[in-house]
Amino acid sequence: MSETVPTSWLVYCRPGFESDALAEMQHHAKQHEVSCEPAKGEGWVSLTRLDKEPINDLHRKAAFKQLIFARQSLAALPALTLSRDDRLTAILDQVKSSRWSFEEIWHETPDTNDGKALAGLIKALTKPLQSMLKKRGALRGKAGARRLHIFWTDGDRVQLGMSFPDNRSELINGIRRLRFPSRAPSRSTLKLEEAWHEFIPREEWDARLADHMQAADLGAAPGGWTWQLVQRGMYVYAIDNGPMDKQLMATGQIDHLKEDGFTWEPPQRMDWLVCDIVDKPVRVLAMVERWLTRKWCREAIFNLKLPMKKRWDEVDRCISTLEDTLEAAGVRATITCRHLYHDREEVTVHVRLAH
Repeated sequence: MSETVPTSWLVYCRPGFESDALAEMQHHAKQHEVSCEPAKGEGWVSLTRLDKEPINDLHRKAAFKQLIFARQSLAALPALTLSRDDRLTAILDQVKSSRWSFEEIWHETPDTNDGKALAGLIKALTKPLQSMLKKRGALRGKAGARRLHIFWTDGDRVQLGMSFPDNRSELINGIRRLRFPSRAPSRSTLKLEEAWHEFIPREEWDARLADHMQAADLGAAPGGWTWQLVQRGMYVYAIDNGPMDKQLMATGQIDHLKEDGFTWEPPQRMDWLVCDIVDKPVRVLAMVERWLTRKWCREAIFNLKLPMKKRWDEVDRCISTLEDTLEAAGVRATITCRHLYHDREEVTVHVRLAH
């Protein structure tokens, strides 16, 4: 049997953002001078090398941590069409011909109703497939922490992908599901909580999200993001002409100033700036740049609301502008941007100034 090599780069994304994820992938492929054929379905996109060479080098260079619209990033084998009478043999044969070995198997689906409807079928096949792959030596104890992803797009259609430590999401389907806290004033609170999980290692929370810190929340009302800051024990300047949640204000940890978030200046340097203002990205970016170039905060998390079309182009332009502005001002910083699960028509940006 000839060896089957991973020629495709497979990425999961939010349904409706396939063109944006694909545009981002094509940007990286062009940077690394790799010619590819694009493909997409609901909740996923892929690039396949035209020369049929392995995709591994591009997959590694376009690191998952750099990507904005990708929920998961895999080096993938050609898609398989399965017999409904025997779904396992084709999968086993392709694993054998790939000569892959791995420590885990994850069954995943697109984030759609059709994808969720496959749960029963996947459950029925999981243990038999795992047992067979163990017997064949592909699933074993020590395999460099590699993981086999079996991506089901239909009951008879799968694509096998491999992920590698430090270049993947460690979440099933790349989705972080959080429980909405009933006392929070709005569901937007989950966006800031997810951002902390995404951008700040859990072991650093006590130092970087500490109870002695001060924060500014621009466009705070009714207080979804302020609530998260208060839960960490911070004192918050909540800047918004609108009303704040009464229970939240009763904590005594908030100074609600009915001012314009675009023009307000802090009385001293803040530990955190957060902002979820609904406005044009260019306007929000200009405001945040003022804070960062003047070093009014140590870290910032803010959302950029995106246009309906060419969202990747807009994000790329915004992040490039921010990088250029900080460099021109002599401000050293780490900038990260992600389209989070709890985001909708927006992306979340994290900036941490160098000490």
